Amino acid sequence: MKIIIVGAIAGGSTVASQIRRALPESQITLVGREPDIGYGTCGMPYVIGGLISDSEKLVGTTPEDFIEERNINTLVQHEVLSIDRSNKTVVIQNMETEERFTESYDKLILSPGGFSRVPEFKGLGDLPLFTLKTLSDLETILEYIEKEKPTSCAIVGGGFIGIELAENFIHLGLKTALIERNDRVMKIMDVEITDILNKEMEDNGVEFYFEDAIERIEGKKLIMKNGVNVEVDFIAASVGIIPDTKLASDAGLTIGSTKGIVVNRYMQTDDPDIYTIGDAAECTDWVTGKPKRVQLAWHAHRAAYIVSRHLAGKPIEINGFLGTTITKLFSLTAAMTGHSAKSLTEEGISFKTVTHDGRSNAGYYPDHGTLHLRVHYDSETRRILGAQGVGDKGVNKRIDILATAMMGNITVDDLSALELAYSPPYSSPKDPINMLGYKAK
Repeated sequence: MKIIIVGAIAGGSTVASQIRRALPESQITLVGREPDIGYGTCGMPYVIGGLISDSEKLVGTTPEDFIEERNINTLVQHEVLSIDRSNKTVVIQNMETEERFTESYDKLILSPGGFSRVPEFKGLGDLPLFTLKTLSDLETILEYIEKEKPTSCAIVGGGFIGIELAENFIHLGLKTALIERNDRVMKIMDVEITDILNKEMEDNGVEFYFEDAIERIEGKKLIMKNGVNVEVDFIAASVGIIPDTKLASDAGLTIGSTKGIVVNRYMQTDDPDIYTIGDAAECTDWVTGKPKRVQLAWHAHRAAYIVSRHLAGKPIEINGFLGTTITKLFSLTAAMTGHSAKSLTEEGISFKTVTHDGRSNAGYYPDHGTLHLRVHYDSETRRILGAQGVGDKGVNKRIDILATAMMGNITVDDLSALELAYSPPYSSPKDPINMLGYKAK
């Protein structure tokens, strides 16, 4: 079987490796625009802040290793320009030489990712504007900081990447302003969670400009719509990712309501010989069954496994997505799975909420932290619809348990009966998860 994979970062390199194990005799070609493959994009903010000492640590493998050790034909700095579905061929261009050639395929896998949304600012001029999506973006930021020695910056956008950049710019000693058109950071989460995150950022020196935007720029001065002037050395924009669907759209594949490429439970597009994984794939929501597109690494890796199994004739279906995610913010950890109060309300789903404020482990043990947990559930079926947590210790464990509970259809009441590991350094006799169950009763 001859397989061509378009895109060589998380999804593409992973599915290539999975297919090599599942189909040892297959002929695999991996095509990527960048010079690197399979690197850890999620670690990039921490390289900027110095927590990760070298960007090379993010690179798990090299094109040479893929060729030599895995027998995967790896074409870096190459781009697939078009798909001819009737003849099952693609046109590939060498981005350095501009040479073009045609390759045939039996199966085609699209893992195109997406592009950073770049805002347009009136009067930007020579003021540096950065986004952070690729390893090249990271190197550009690192080179600028090393050479220019900036002292201040503005971040536009208060989502996951925005707040992680804020933390890491603060670690560098930069005066950091965060500009957000909404009234809080992390609007995907409940207000009760983001209020805690806002305070943590303020306590660490981040300046907020909520419900505001840059009206124009004069030199290094940002003229804000609310009338405040902010002077900065550079801007970092984190205002979303645009899925790269042009290749699929040009080939006549269906683009769905989330602006992703529509796939079935086996990650197949309209064309059964073409699969899509990663940021650009439109799957379904675990709770509602409606279209959902998740731009996170776990989902790309899971989809890669689903594709490899299907190609090997041992199919399993992909589940609906919960969108489980977690982030570090100074001394805090925040995480969520499933729906927030806002998204449930927008979906017209009736729900109740149970909360718990407590310690991560035994209070008499010297190393304990605090937790705030929230679970949204259906008041009739008692099914868990979503959960969130924030605290300085143990959040990851609890959100993972709650995500497992959701997938196992465990009710909110059943949480009280979960027999969870207890020892004073790790928990309490009644774990915070148990307490949520007791309180819901």
